[in-house]
Amino acid sequence: MPADIPAYPVASERVTALLAQMTLEEKAAQLVGYWLDQGGELVAPMADEMGSSKEGRSLADITKDGIGHYTRVYGTRPVEPAERAAWLWNEQRRLKRETRLGIPALVHEECLTGLAAWKAATFPTPLGWGASFDPALVAEMGEAIGESMRALGIHQGLAPVLDVIRDPRWGRVDECIGEDPYLVGTVGTAYVKGLQSAGVHATLKHFLGYSNSRAGRNHAPVHAGPREVADVFLPPFEMAIRDGDVRSVMNSYAEIDGVPVASDPEVLTTLLRERLGFDGVVVADYFSVAFLEVMHAIVADRGAAAALALKAGIDVELPSGDAYLAPLVERVRAGELEEAYVDRAVLRVLTQKEQLGLLDPDVFEDEPPAEIDLDTPRHRDVARRLAAESLVLLSNEGGLPLAADARRIAVIGPNADRSAALQGCYSFANHVLASHPDHEIGFEIPTVREALETALPQAEIVYAAGCAVEGDDRSGFDEAVAAATGADAAIVVVGDQAGLFGRGTVGEGNDVESLDLPGVQRELVERLVATGTPVVMVLLTGRPYAIGWALDGEGSGEGSGDGATRPAAVLQAFFPGEEGGPAIADVLTGRQAPSGRLPVTLPRSAGAQPYTYLHPILGGPSDVTSTDSTPVRPFGFGLSYTEFAYDDLVVDAQAPTGGRFTASVTVTNTGAVAGTDVVQLYGHDVAASVTRPVALLLGYARVELAPGQSRRVTFDVPAQRFAFTDRSLVRVVEPGDVEVWVGAHAEASARVAEAEDTTGGAISNQKARGARQLAGAATARATLTLTGDVHVVSGDDPRTVDVAIG
Repeated sequence: MPADIPAYPVASERVTALLAQMTLEEKAAQLVGYWLDQGGELVAPMADEMGSSKEGRSLADITKDGIGHYTRVYGTRPVEPAERAAWLWNEQRRLKRETRLGIPALVHEECLTGLAAWKAATFPTPLGWGASFDPALVAEMGEAIGESMRALGIHQGLAPVLDVIRDPRWGRVDECIGEDPYLVGTVGTAYVKGLQSAGVHATLKHFLGYSNSRAGRNHAPVHAGPREVADVFLPPFEMAIRDGDVRSVMNSYAEIDGVPVASDPEVLTTLLRERLGFDGVVVADYFSVAFLEVMHAIVADRGAAAALALKAGIDVELPSGDAYLAPLVERVRAGELEEAYVDRAVLRVLTQKEQLGLLDPDVFEDEPPAEIDLDTPRHRDVARRLAAESLVLLSNEGGLPLAADARRIAVIGPNADRSAALQGCYSFANHVLASHPDHEIGFEIPTVREALETALPQAEIVYAAGCAVEGDDRSGFDEAVAAATGADAAIVVVGDQAGLFGRGTVGEGNDVESLDLPGVQRELVERLVATGTPVVMVLLTGRPYAIGWALDGEGSGEGSGDGATRPAAVLQAFFPGEEGGPAIADVLTGRQAPSGRLPVTLPRSAGAQPYTYLHPILGGPSDVTSTDSTPVRPFGFGLSYTEFAYDDLVVDAQAPTGGRFTASVTVTNTGAVAGTDVVQLYGHDVAASVTRPVALLLGYARVELAPGQSRRVTFDVPAQRFAFTDRSLVRVVEPGDVEVWVGAHAEASARVAEAEDTTGGAISNQKARGARQLAGAATARATLTLTGDVHVVSGDDPRTVDVAIG
């Protein structure tokens, strides 16, 4: 076959026969979406400017040649689900009846924090998934979301986001799982398996390198070397493709080293399909084909953009046919693009529709649901458990749990009594209802204030907002101070408002230059602390903020060393969803011990970014620089109401580079209350051919422990966890010594020694307490020798760690 003619994907006889009947216009129609209700809703970048005109055209006329996708049938404006389902079933029947080939549309929706539709359950944002370190529960959530979608006639979900966090200034950190590729991969793959088990295809976003945009600016250029791309950004996608059998992938908006991903066959075909073995459908992120012309300026018109994207490997243009309809057809008819590229994409699309049952003769002959509950008790149970597991206790100097005999609790702050503050950027409330401010949300979502009133019926709850999330209005400070004065405790709930493109403080398009809390929220907290009332600061955010002043007194100014200028406890919640309020109340009152761990480091400052715990020696603090990038709380950190100890670490002395090894440790709950620990296994390559991180998460396990209970945790680890891209850009496992240890977080091993030095010297009690809290538990490091030849990693190598808990 000539080099300029693409190879056809494997397809069934039915699909191949269908392609043979199609005109060029019918083929093009299968490669685009149509956004039924788009107009005035700000739910995609430059949606107003990029929206296609449809004035005066009927839907029958628009779809006369068929249609590939219907875009966000439920998720563009608030619609009654059952009524919309009845319309959709009739519309699908019309497509079968009135179009020549009778092919129904594939319906896609957003589903990152639950189905983005009116009345649908809202779950924690993906940072909360990461904080839970619980793939099994995330899979359960994915299945529940998928079942709701399938019941409504939705076939594809535009989630999960597998971008590895590199800079918390980026607004879309809210949508990401964490900063460690293995955590992102295991949790993200669990979501894929859960969603697809319900018969809905998942879509991996955003392939590839999107989160490394310069200075954390959305769509900004990405400058990442091939080794960073291969070792950091690629592994989560590989895991979801090879182990999760994901059926769709969405491209990144960004460019890598000057080449927009939407136009790059090396990324979308050579890497994605030929190397990773992906055989599903690649869909364009909204308007990204047209952006090749209007934003990247690498082509002169839509036809050229269409040709470039199609040849690169984008099969379907979303949300509408801006480039893949008339401009693409004209390009083919003019002999400027081989029709075989169109055929290749159509075969993939029709194969996907066949897999989803859309080509079956009896599809849509059943009746749509007359009633449907998108927020069942099962949804709420999963939402409650995941919210509870995602809460991270960052500091506690006696502030939590609240005293059982507390009689007066002040609940203060801009996020204390707002349901929107519990939900992420891609929740229906913040994504769509923000344009419909008078519309009811459609389901129960207790605020933190309401949840505490329910949890503490014997106590008087006194509320004051104090200030807004944004702005410099301090007029509410006095009321807040009055509420806190004389209270047994003050719960101050601060943080973010999620939104899009300048509407809010975090979310898509809401990038920041500072990592200080927005507005005057820090001042509010400090005013409350100054009252002398014990203050518990609860953060409802979509990114980690620089809050060293609240944790360790850093940056608090004069007097910070006496402990009187910071809260008595700090609890981090990453937009915990509809059951987040009750979950927070449970932790505050001690009904449940916190068990979340940071999926991303808590930054020292914006100036220390970008930062990751996955840094080589010179990527962290050292004597050769006057700046200190040490985070105020490291990756994996999280306190409980009890303490855990690790003992008797046993690691195999050696293992082949292409084999496996075991590491086992005893974890003990040394406190007086039950708790759940996240046991984290770390490793370090002592001397590799390229620089390697000082600590690398190898595996992890959630372990429930009664007071005084011990359990043995055994990790069965593929040596491939130590793989990296060598100087020849080949992914390998090299022979030699590696270190393995168990720690409470990524810096536990180092900080245990620091704590011992600190507490033994003449230093303030505050710093000693802080050092001990930061240290956590850790074992000594064991040395393992990887033996044999250099092992070249292949797709057949295992990627995940097996865990046994005795």
